[in-house]
Amino acid sequence: LTLTVDLCRGLPYASAVSTTMAPTALALLLLAPLSAAAAEGYWWTYPHADCGYCDVTDEYRDMGYNVSTLQDLCATTDGCYGFNTNGILKSSDCGVSCTIASESSCDLWVLRDTPQPTSPPVWPMPASYSSGDATVTLSTKLTWSGDVDSDDVADAISRYQDLMFPHAVSDSSAAAAEEDTVVVSEVVVSILEDDAAELQLYADESYTLVVPATDGGKIELSAPTQWGIMRGLETLSQLVLFDFDANAYTVDNSPWNIEDAPRFPHRQLMIDTARHYEPLSVIRQVIDACTFAKVNTIHWHLVDDQSFPFDSPSHPELAAKGAFSKYERYTDADVASIVEYARKRGVRVMVEVDTPGHASSWCAGAPEICPSSSCLSPLNPATNATFDLMADLFHDLTGGEKRLGLFPETLMHLGGDEVDTSCWGETPEIQAWMDDNGFTEDDAYLYYFNRVTEIAIAQGREVVGWDEIWENFGTSLDPTTIVAAWRTWAINSTDVTSKGYRMLYCPDSAWYLDSLDTTWEARYAEEPATGVAEEDEHLVLGGGGQMWGETADPSDVLPTIWPGMAAIAERLWSPRDVTDTVEAAPRLAGFRCLMESRGVPFAPITNLISRSAPSGPGSCTAQRRRHV
Repeated sequence: LTLTVDLCRGLPYASAVSTTMAPTALALLLLAPLSAAAAEGYWWTYPHADCGYCDVTDEYRDMGYNVSTLQDLCATTDGCYGFNTNGILKSSDCGVSCTIASESSCDLWVLRDTPQPTSPPVWPMPASYSSGDATVTLSTKLTWSGDVDSDDVADAISRYQDLMFPHAVSDSSAAAAEEDTVVVSEVVVSILEDDAAELQLYADESYTLVVPATDGGKIELSAPTQWGIMRGLETLSQLVLFDFDANAYTVDNSPWNIEDAPRFPHRQLMIDTARHYEPLSVIRQVIDACTFAKVNTIHWHLVDDQSFPFDSPSHPELAAKGAFSKYERYTDADVASIVEYARKRGVRVMVEVDTPGHASSWCAGAPEICPSSSCLSPLNPATNATFDLMADLFHDLTGGEKRLGLFPETLMHLGGDEVDTSCWGETPEIQAWMDDNGFTEDDAYLYYFNRVTEIAIAQGREVVGWDEIWENFGTSLDPTTIVAAWRTWAINSTDVTSKGYRMLYCPDSAWYLDSLDTTWEARYAEEPATGVAEEDEHLVLGGGGQMWGETADPSDVLPTIWPGMAAIAERLWSPRDVTDTVEAAPRLAGFRCLMESRGVPFAPITNLISRSAPSGPGSCTAQRRRHV
């Protein structure tokens, strides 16, 4: 008698035996006192996971048994309801009183009463979805109809057509693959409100995606704006797999019905081009990678103490004398090209001009705005020359009006962090000015920040500042100011939002991507709205990861960003209750494979130190659970 089953499809455990034996022996096996086989069940798999303190036995530990053998051993061991691939058998407490947690050295198999839910192989997790059990074939001659004529949508479809179909398939192979299969050959795009919507904070990125399971059916992608269409295209592209055996593109678990929208409107990656110059090509790679994770904002930390790489049209001397070299600068045309490249992909670009601290590089080109040759920063608040230069520079960046300039983004980051005002007190001219105005050093700090805020507001911008401005000035700040909270040990988010101020969540070190010993699980566990009253949660605009550049240059910036930024991206996009790292791990492993296939250097998710090399030879796809 031969009894064969497909373990991958979760058939009842009583049938989960694959062997050839005499009828009597088989009867003895099935009638034996097997705790796990006493009731029908389903095997759930948890890649890179384990549950401790609920072991039945470790007598098979490190014996090299495969999954099928371990299932058989579990079936003949009293009290066994699971095992890890190191050979340790588990009790029914696994996943109940014993927590399932990430563990890089093994996978976990646990017996359950119901089939394991199908998670979409999509990152970040959609807000709402349903799926089926059919596999459909996508025609390699997929056509696009409906609202596809605008430049933004047409360009997006062209990009995603290439991303979805990276492998060439001949006409004869395609025809053979489509025989006796459900074939989908058309995508209908519907923009419900505005196909030329402006890209600003609160832009509508919601979408609905329907993938049918009927032959000749049409994929339907609808959204209020072109930005939602782009997010939906990314989701569709992640559902498409290439079947090498069939030489065809397929979508498993169809039909799919996905309704999705981001939780937060501002989901940023900060890049730092002042500590190390990042070439334009690298910045474009960073932007492309962000779109794959539905990150919608680049926060460009443009200048700092170390260098001033922006060629300001009004003050070219700043970059001429403040850049690392004459070759490591950005012209205004360079900046415009990056901003437009990002916009066409649904990514906003928010510039940061960090002052009065972090501004030593300004002094070589404009010594008149610095306290002295021996005390360069913070910038001099006692002279109008400082604010005249600021007004000129801001005009270079903003065009002097809302939604214009090199950075049409209405949010502008003015820094304001880590200001050591002792330099002002040590400079006689500045001390005399403070005395004349009855200012303390803190008063001068507030005066400076209010002056540059007024300049930015007059040029149509809403100001973002690091959380020191809140700690020092609180409600003395303009009420439109947005507080970027990075010192979460010092700043109470509830205090900021309860006073009606908006905030961004950017915690050090949890979301500082240069904190190389912070795991993706730790980043994933952060909650931006912790402690914030429900009625104030709308004031938490989002936040993001900070790629400070002291130890990242073009050689390593991308694998420093990923996978940490992926964990942050899902936290900012997906519903608040999507928090299970065990469930997330195989999807993230799959997302890593996708990113690598698209040419994005993405460090292994099991690394204890970010951006370190893989531990040895192996397959990317071996790290992920296939979602069947």
